[in-house]
Amino acid sequence: MDVKHVSGGRTGAADGEPRPDPAVGPAGRGMEAVISASFVLLLIAAMARFLTHHPGAPGTWWVIALTTLLAVAYVGRPAVDGAIAPRWRRAWLGVFVLGWVALVLQAPSFAWSAVAIVYTALQLLPARAALALITVLTVLVVVAQVRINGPDPLLIVVPPVVAGLAATVFTHMQRQAARQRSLIEDLVRTRRVLASSQRRAGMLAERERLSMEIHDTLAQALSSQRMLLQAAERLWAADPEAAHRHMTTASDIAERNLVEARRFVHDLAPADLSGGGGLPEALRALARRETAAGAAAEGTAGDARTGGPTVRFRIDGDPVPLPPAVEAGLLRVAQGAVANVREHAHASDAVLTLSYLDEDVVLDIADNGCGFTPGQQGTQGPAPHRGHGLRAMEVRLRQLDGTLTVESHPGDGTVVSAAVPLRASGPAVGPDEERPA
Repeated sequence: MDVKHVSGGRTGAADGEPRPDPAVGPAGRGMEAVISASFVLLLIAAMARFLTHHPGAPGTWWVIALTTLLAVAYVGRPAVDGAIAPRWRRAWLGVFVLGWVALVLQAPSFAWSAVAIVYTALQLLPARAALALITVLTVLVVVAQVRINGPDPLLIVVPPVVAGLAATVFTHMQRQAARQRSLIEDLVRTRRVLASSQRRAGMLAERERLSMEIHDTLAQALSSQRMLLQAAERLWAADPEAAHRHMTTASDIAERNLVEARRFVHDLAPADLSGGGGLPEALRALARRETAAGAAAEGTAGDARTGGPTVRFRIDGDPVPLPPAVEAGLLRVAQGAVANVREHAHASDAVLTLSYLDEDVVLDIADNGCGFTPGQQGTQGPAPHRGHGLRAMEVRLRQLDGTLTVESHPGDGTVVSAAVPLRASGPAVGPDEERPA
């Protein structure tokens, strides 16, 4: 089955586009929690250092208030991100950075928390804007550290290196998250397409199954009923008793096939196989019914074709038990083939032969009818509608790893042979026999 692969995700953000949010799933939420906790701890440490080194300094209270406000704003941001438009998130970041810069100018130790702001900038800003902001933050950190510790080459080198590493790591995480999100979206789409295809395939398979069951059971029964009712109509005035018998037989066929219809709708085994006699007994019953129905209607209008063939059943070889699916499939093949004989072959005799070979079980349905040219039955010849039944037989046997062979020639009758590999062994019924129905 060909499944169209539709890709709708993005593997990264181009310059000028907002960066994708990597906080997707438990891992992303865990990273958010770690960054938020780190930011709060760094603010607390910076506040403690400020209060320790500058006790009673002017503006202490507004530093405490602004620090608290920044901590609450940073921790609460992920909870409201989904309800805020991207432009308002970027505006929030701008106000937040201004507040942080005010703290750094008042107390340089607050520069320690810059890493968390780098993470947020990479989330909310396009790539170029994020890099520009990171550069500004790095300069502020260097200036703040020089104010605290005096000129030092390490203070000039280390912050840019740390900022660069942090930006690289976060960017890589974002791209990985976006790639994973894209793969998940593609997988979900593919699974939807596959599920839809499977549903459609299931519907078509069920439609085909019902079509075959209708052809091999209901259509066959309707054909027999039509034949009997036509005979009863012709005999209604001349022989009411015979007409009544035909009506009774037609009613019995209708009742039996009502049961069959209920069984195949629920995908149950054919009624003939539910009595415990297995496939041989079911084929024997089929031959008996067909012979009785044909004899009841035969010759009522001076034409033997108004009746049906005499159907005999025989077994060759030592019978073995078969899987239920094989028994049901071969019985349906027999029913379809016998229906073809009755409808199209104009035969007087038909023989069902069930042969148990070393590796296969073979069902042959032979008739002495008018025959046809295999391969042309759908377009010409005496059986213009015969092809559907043969196709149904082929489908059934293909499902059982079996084969269907049709031998026929106009005027020489037809032999339909269905072969299925044996999958069980052991005696099932009595010895070889041949019985006219």
